[in-house]
Amino acid sequence: MKALQFSVQDTPEVAELPIPEIAEDEVLVAARSVGVCHSDIDLLEGRYIIPFRYPIIPGHEWSGEIVKVGRKVTDFAVGDRVVGECVIGADHFGFSISGAAAEFFVAKPSWLHRLPDQIPFTVGALVEPFSVAYYALVRAGGVDASDTVVVLGAGPVGLAVTAAAAAMGAVTVVVEPAEGRRAIALSLGARHAVHPDGIVALLADITGGRGADVVVEASGRPAVMATALELVAFQGRIAYIGIDVGREAPAKLGLIQSKELRITGSIGSPGVWPETLRFLANSGIDLNPLVTQHFGIDDALDALDAAHHPESTIKAHIDLTATLPA
Repeated sequence: MKALQFSVQDTPEVAELPIPEIAEDEVLVAARSVGVCHSDIDLLEGRYIIPFRYPIIPGHEWSGEIVKVGRKVTDFAVGDRVVGECVIGADHFGFSISGAAAEFFVAKPSWLHRLPDQIPFTVGALVEPFSVAYYALVRAGGVDASDTVVVLGAGPVGLAVTAAAAAMGAVTVVVEPAEGRRAIALSLGARHAVHPDGIVALLADITGGRGADVVVEASGRPAVMATALELVAFQGRIAYIGIDVGREAPAKLGLIQSKELRITGSIGSPGVWPETLRFLANSGIDLNPLVTQHFGIDDALDALDAAHHPESTIKAHIDLTATLPA
């Protein structure tokens, strides 16, 4: 089989590997769509939040089809369409253990969820980043049509927040310097998409000076994180999901108390995958605009290169069609 493999630091390759064998409590999955995440680039460059070793196959945003089951597996069958969680106990799938960027890979049933029939494989591979967005909104207390939600940053997760908040009925405002990403935010349901220079005036106009009921910080930039405190309304809510480690910026911390703010931070999406899948299926959200490029497994290095260029790429996906040899 073919797989995208990081053989050593800074050395990716499309490798020919044996199809893995499964234990009696495992399943073999044929990958169908695999998203390339910035965390995959961190892994390639030798950085990750838990220990790992090369060689490693990346791929933690994926959808696939079960093609073989161990004799002790009762919850899944050959032909089931599935997605899977990234954080599995002490391990992270696609990081500390090899992931889905291969024609076939091994999984435990406890990691997996059935992909609803109405969700195509491409969107299935977006469930992981979308679940992060959905979890952040749930942790913030949920939103509805009474809320104005400001999303700071239109990266993949920020755009997923946009789609989720709009589907929940909120007046959703996206703040993003890149015009092309603002356009995609509007296609995903944002009521307004504005350059950072224009958010204060726009927010004053549409809320009568009240400010945002919810601000979701999805850029991971400390200066933008500080801005969230100024944009949110009295007794409003802020959800921090953009990741930054180690950098600093001045912030008006007194606003936390004077505005009586509720602030949450989250990473990942523990415990909400079943709800996320139901939400996606029932809401009819089309996340396809997030995928800006498609590549085959033979061109997986090009997909990895595309992910290095956020000015032209939101999500690059590797599409696979392999079947087990007879």
